[in-house]
Amino acid sequence: MEIRQIAADERTDTMFPLQAYAFEPSPWAEAARETYAKRMVFYRTVTSLIAEEDGRTLAGVAAFPMRQNVRGVVHDMAGVASVSSHPAARRRGLVRQLMSRLMRQMRDQGCAVSALYPFRPSFYGKLGYVGVPRVRTATFAPEGLSHLLKADLPGEVERLRLSEGFDDYDALTLRLLQERHGFSVFDETRTAEFRESPSLWVALARVDGEVVGAVTYRIDQYGGDLVAGDLLTTGPMGRALLLQFFARHVDQVARIVLRIGTDEVPELWGTDLAVLTEGRVELPRRGAPMVRLLAIDALNGLHAGAEADVTVEVVDDELIGGRYRITGDSGRLAVEETKDEPQARLTCAGMSALAYGVLDPVEVMTRGFGHVEAVEELTALFPKQMPYLFADF
Repeated sequence: MEIRQIAADERTDTMFPLQAYAFEPSPWAEAARETYAKRMVFYRTVTSLIAEEDGRTLAGVAAFPMRQNVRGVVHDMAGVASVSSHPAARRRGLVRQLMSRLMRQMRDQGCAVSALYPFRPSFYGKLGYVGVPRVRTATFAPEGLSHLLKADLPGEVERLRLSEGFDDYDALTLRLLQERHGFSVFDETRTAEFRESPSLWVALARVDGEVVGAVTYRIDQYGGDLVAGDLLTTGPMGRALLLQFFARHVDQVARIVLRIGTDEVPELWGTDLAVLTEGRVELPRRGAPMVRLLAIDALNGLHAGAEADVTVEVVDDELIGGRYRITGDSGRLAVEETKDEPQARLTCAGMSALAYGVLDPVEVMTRGFGHVEAVEELTALFPKQMPYLFADF
């Protein structure tokens, strides 16, 4: 068995049959292969690895070059995707070998963190990944926002085809990358595909000419659903403008289905708003995302909750294993190698959970991700803060 890196143009003959069989209805039509081949122009910066045996591709993995905000610091991120294998080659450890090499390679290429959407979380948990929240959906009738129709808001909303409003939409995502914990975006090569596909509307909320909110959407039919993407806003006014825009569809659609982050509370958007807020995780189709640190240096400069000093040993991980002194000073974390006796022994998943703010030190222990003596110190350094990943891949 040989592992090798392939170019985007090779993916159609090697990875496409594995991906199509794993994730799509099959047998697939030849048109599906042609569509895939045309999309490869947007994959030229993707790192793709395959495992071959006797000239036959048995498994493949890939990583999108991305960026992610982790507690106020934007890192290069490896967005792992295209993980698939031939049915006859499954349970042989090929994907695990590919993932190990991919993580090392992406770390060596400068990626400090990684994220993925798992087919089975426990598989990736053994590779050091830990779960973070999946985006929620809010489903409601537009008449529940009727109070906004009377509101005189200082701004306006422009509706455009996504291809026409893409530059403003993309610029907003890049702004939110700097501001929102967990937010992630693709590189320019991969992002370019979304300008033309899929066919969507985009609503852009502006105040004094500045874009303060954006949401993509489609309407499935008259009297049906307005199905929206992520509600992206810089603050309450952007949200209010976009919700007011949705309220104006009261005589056109029956329901609005909207993707939201975990920090949104839709039941407080209106007095008479009846809303179903749902975070659904179904395996293997709708796994909640998972993340991990690829380099311990990723902790440097992150926002610290308070001043503290603790020695941590990260065990059983070839990428970030070791003993480290982690300190918080002037609101920022600093990490350095040490030989001091550790006050906490954590797996990579445990360390990553603290860094991303999804678990506190007690929860790290109850999840089996390590043992912590310095609970108060680690709680002070890494206060819980739910990340909002945004990008789906």
